[in-house]
Order: sequence, then structure tokens, then C-alpha cells
Amino acid sequence: MPDALLAITEETLTLLEWPRLCHHLATFTQTPLGAVAAHNILPPPTIAASQTLLAQTQAVEHIENSLEPNWHFKGIADLTEPLERASLGGLISGKELLAIASTLAGVRRLRRVIEEREAAVPSLQALVADVRTFPELEQEIYRCLEEDGTVAERASPKLGEIRLKLKGLREQIQQKLTRMIQRQGNALQETVITQRSDRFVLPVKAACKDQIPGIVHDSSASGNTLYIEPQAIVELGNRLRQSRRQEQTEEERILRHLSDQVVAVLAETEALLAIATQLDLATARCRYSLWLGGNPPRFIAPGSSQPITLRQLRHPLLYWQQQHQDGGSVVPISLTITPPTKVIAITGPNTGGKTVTLKTLGLMALMAKVGLYVPAKDPVEIPWFDQVLADIGDE
Repeated sequence: MPDALLAITEETLTLLEWPRLCHHLATFTQTPLGAVAAHNILPPPTIAASQTLLAQTQAVEHIENSLEPNWHFKGIADLTEPLERASLGGLISGKELLAIASTLAGVRRLRRVIEEREAAVPSLQALVADVRTFPELEQEIYRCLEEDGTVAERASPKLGEIRLKLKGLREQIQQKLTRMIQRQGNALQETVITQRSDRFVLPVKAACKDQIPGIVHDSSASGNTLYIEPQAIVELGNRLRQSRRQEQTEEERILRHLSDQVVAVLAETEALLAIATQLDLATARCRYSLWLGGNPPRFIAPGSSQPITLRQLRHPLLYWQQQHQDGGSVVPISLTITPPTKVIAITGPNTGGKTVTLKTLGLMALMAKVGLYVPAKDPVEIPWFDQVLADIGDE
């Protein structure tokens, strides 16, 4: 598109308050990427693209009317950041890997709903026909990770051995410190075992520090308490720290293994996210359209002698204001434009609704182009306009 025409188009969208309508549409999305897409939606360049978007909206309405409980987007996350990091050789965290697994499962659930209705929703079937959801990768992620994203012992025999060793060392340290508390409790501020700098310590009274020789790792603000690692457990503490490093190394190896598997299917996963976003956007278009009380437009063939028919047309932004901001009731308008009419002049006094009428007509044309229903009485019969241009205001 030439720069001058692009500038005119952007000004038109602003004058017609298209960004506000996109914001309203975004509130009906269910995924972060769907919301971003809704905020940035633009009219497509061809009537074929508009018809495809409209068909998707109608297909979702068919599914919604069937009260299908599995048509939802729970678990589908924005994976942009972890996928980009992985593509650069970075590590994907446990929680991010679980988000990847839940996204794969979520898109597979949506695809199953579509496939069960293949003949009734061909536009959605075409969208998911080539989607791969990698159940093996999903299962491997769940095998290796716990629900909170930490690496599970079952992820590798080596990790299980290391954690068993860690458990034994902690028990030995706890036993030694417990006996020490029983014998020398009078030297402690509190008879508790705590940790400082990843080492097990006892809160020793500063005046009694010689009774429990060891390494001072911290002190209280007043200086009355010293947090001492008794000499009797220093060697066990060293072995514990060494085992923790081994645990961390093994956990990172497992996360690297899973990250590499994600990288191996990176392009397909990004494509899957794009499809999920389109499905979320189609669902948002359907729900917003029905909330508006809209009806699907039928595009009149170019050169047709059929009139443009819009009955009881309501301004969608004013309707939103009425419903959410206690605005005044929306006065509907009806328009019938018979070919070969090319210019229409609307006259009347100030505050007579001329600008609202023009804006309503402009928004209606844009809504039809992006696959939204038009808030007017059925049938809605309009041309597919190559351009929608607006010049409003004294400037």
C-alpha cells in the first residue's frame, strides 16, 4: 500500500474509533496472544479473506450453540519468550515447559472438537488440518517435572540417587544438631535448627559462642545472637553442598534435554500458537458479535443492482457505553442505498446525529471486513468495500 494511502487509512481508523472497538473485542479473548491480536486487528486486503474470517466466526457460533464443554482455551499460554530463548540456545524453565505441555494439550482438545464436527465447520477444519501437537513431548515433560515445575526424581535414575544421598545427609545433620540442642540448649537463644547461606546453623548466644565452636555464618542486628555451624557438622555440610551441586547439574541436564526437544519442533510449535491465536480470535469475534446482537453480513456482488440494506443498525461503541458505562440508550438507524447512487448528503441541525450515522456506517463496513457480525436486523446486505475512508472534523 502506498505511504500516502496508508496514512489516510490509519487516520480513518482513528477517526472511526476502530482502536476502541478492537479493545472491546479483546475483552472477549481467552489467551494473551489472542488479546494482542484483537488489539491490532486490521481489515484484510481481499474479499476472499473476509469471507474466510466470517466463515470461521459462523463455525464457532455453531460449536458454541452445541454447548460443547471442551471448547475453551484454558492452558494455552504465551510461549513467545521461552521459545525465543530456546532458539538462541537458552534453557527453558520447568514452569515454562509445563506451559508448553498444557498448550499442546489445549490445542489438541480444540482440534478434537473441530474434527468431531468436520463437515459442519470446514473453515476451522482447514485451519487445524496440519496442526501437530506432539503428545510424546507433552508426556515427556509431565514425566520429568512435578506440578510446580521442579524436576521430578523419576526424570533420571541418577537424580533419584543424588536426592536419596541428600536426604541421608540432611537426616545425619538434623540428628547431630538435635543431640547438641539437648545437651547445650542453655547456650542457644532458641532451641531451633535454622539455615544461613545454605548451611545448617544454631542461634547461639554471643556470650556462649565458645561453648559451641564452629563457623559463624551470620549474626542478629543487635549482635546478641550468632548463627553458628557447629564444627561437628561442617564436613557433613560440605558433602551436602557438593551433593546439591550434583543435583543442580543433573536438573539442568534434564531441562536441557527437554529444551532441545522443544527446539527440534520449534517451527511447528510456533505455527500451533498462531493457529490457537486465530481460533481464540474467531471465538472472540463470535461472542462479541452475539453480545452486540449482530447478524452475519452478506456481501453483495460487485455491480449488483441489489440495494445496500441496513435496518435497525446500532453504533457498537455507543451500545458498549450503554451496557458498561450507564450511557444513554442507543437510537438505531436504518439505511437503504439503491444503485447506482454514489453520493449521499446527510443534512440536519447540529447534534442531530449526522456524524454518528457516518461513523456507524464506517464501523459497520470495517466490522464486516474482519469477520464480525453487524449489529443490525437480519438480513445485512452490503458490498465489500475496497477502501473505507473518513474525513471528520473542521480540520
